[in-house]
Amino acid sequence: MNESLDWVAENQDAMLLFGGKVVVALIIIIAGFMIARALSNFMVKRLDKSNIDNAVVSFLAGILKAIIIVAAILMSLSHVGVQTTSFVAILGAAGLAIGLSLQGSLANFASGVLIMIYHPFKSGDYVDAGGIQGTVQRIELFTTILKTPDNKLVIVPNSRITGSEITNFSEEPTRRVDLVIGVSYKADLKKTKEVLMDVITNDERVLKDPAPRVAVTALSDSSVDLIVRPWVNSSDYWPVYWDLMERIKNALDENGIGIPYPQMDVHLHHPEGEAGEMRVLKVDKT
Repeated sequence: MNESLDWVAENQDAMLLFGGKVVVALIIIIAGFMIARALSNFMVKRLDKSNIDNAVVSFLAGILKAIIIVAAILMSLSHVGVQTTSFVAILGAAGLAIGLSLQGSLANFASGVLIMIYHPFKSGDYVDAGGIQGTVQRIELFTTILKTPDNKLVIVPNSRITGSEITNFSEEPTRRVDLVIGVSYKADLKKTKEVLMDVITNDERVLKDPAPRVAVTALSDSSVDLIVRPWVNSSDYWPVYWDLMERIKNALDENGIGIPYPQMDVHLHHPEGEAGEMRVLKVDKT
């Protein structure tokens, strides 16, 4: 008993110093938990205002909380004299190994987070993403699910989407329908433009502003090409496109305006001194 008391008396200063370090270490851990909770709650509130998926918000908040808590524990251990260098090295090596083995999945996850944060498209939009055109059904952490016009579900990895161009056809309320109509070189261009303009202006779905446009765009090998550019609501794009193609064909036929098909003239010449006649053959290139 006396020996124990003597040891305590001899090491009293060291015990008090160590006890103070333990108290400080506990304060660091408690403060770390409080800071982690406060910051994670702050992140949740901020991201909720951005309409980011709740699963992503919870996951990111959990990661932030875990990082702060681990950092607080390492700081507290270091404060009481525990060498944390080896722990950090082990954690770093483990993280590297996991990252290399799951690099494809991690790339898809990071891309999914970016999609949900920046909102290049949303559910219900018709897009061209990752080389696939379709209506967005769901945006998940690792994949985006599209439904093609022929009713097929295509699951596209998110990294493929963010690694290529994204075209959102539904983002803007209006779209321009671009048609190229070829007519014969014998056609009266003034009359042709009037016929085309009548067709598009008589369609109630065509918008008045911006005004539709009809103009000559090219003198091709066998036709004069005119551009027809009406503006419509995005939801009316394809119905107007298909209807105008049919109505334009009928209107041109009714007004005697020819729509040529590709052809070329082949001239056959006989050498001098040989009897015969020159023939001109028309060869259809279609």
